[in-house]
Amino acid sequence: MPVNTIRGVIAPLLTPFNDDLSVATSLYVAHAKSLFDQGCAGVAPFGTTGEALSVGIDERIAAIRDLIDGGIDPAGMIPGTGLSNVADTARLSRACLDMGCAAVMTLPPFYFKSVTDDGLYQYFEQLIAAIGPDARIYLYHIPPIAIVGVPPALAARLHADFPEQVVGIKDSSGDWDNTRALLDIDGMIVYPGSELPLLDALELGAPGCITATANINAADIARIVDLYERGDIAAARVLHETVKRFRLLMQDYDPIPAQKRLLAIATGDARWANVRPPLTAMSAEAGRELAAILKREFEFTVARDE
Repeated sequence: MPVNTIRGVIAPLLTPFNDDLSVATSLYVAHAKSLFDQGCAGVAPFGTTGEALSVGIDERIAAIRDLIDGGIDPAGMIPGTGLSNVADTARLSRACLDMGCAAVMTLPPFYFKSVTDDGLYQYFEQLIAAIGPDARIYLYHIPPIAIVGVPPALAARLHADFPEQVVGIKDSSGDWDNTRALLDIDGMIVYPGSELPLLDALELGAPGCITATANINAADIARIVDLYERGDIAAARVLHETVKRFRLLMQDYDPIPAQKRLLAIATGDARWANVRPPLTAMSAEAGRELAAILKREFEFTVARDE
């Protein structure tokens, strides 16, 4: 089945938790709806930003079903499904695809280090066989976190041998040369994992980006893509400079607790500040200080989920 490319900004959803650390379904659905309302083209539940490796397989499946039941079109979702073995990754991926998700985003196996490209190739070969011929996979390259990565040569090999199944990649390396090399792979869909190189990536054929800060700054990032597609490159570049400064400021903080605390402030719902161990929540005082900085530097107020 051909993949339906999501064009624009995709938000890797933050996962809200109740005080008992169960998934807060009502907040989750409201946040996803708010992001689409702000201009996101898609969402990626249970990526790094969604604390995916702290959330069980059955919990993830149930939460994605809750999003769908809450009115989120699964065709606009690319859930993260990468675990450290074929069986669990295939089970979670199959469930997401069966619910109608556009594709899944899959880490390489990340526990064993110093693995070879041939070993990684065999892993994905087995994963595709386990998911089935209708597998639709975005590779997830995030070596700063996973250590094990998917270099461009391996991505090109997998896409060439499995063009209908390995359809693209999210590049969270933070290395523009790596992203540019991936964009040279014929027919492969490449999403930078940040808005920092967004305009350069769009110019080389990327459909958009998958970026954590879309959770709190979606409208401005989406506006850059809109301006670019309408041919107003000058205005896109001006806005992009502001958006990049915003991103760089947020990178000085622990991004998941910081963004969650900002959403707690915006919504008035303290549950948004909850994180699962081993992460620790940002204090209310630190959150207020960050919110004040964003307001002063960018006249920025986090959008309120309705």
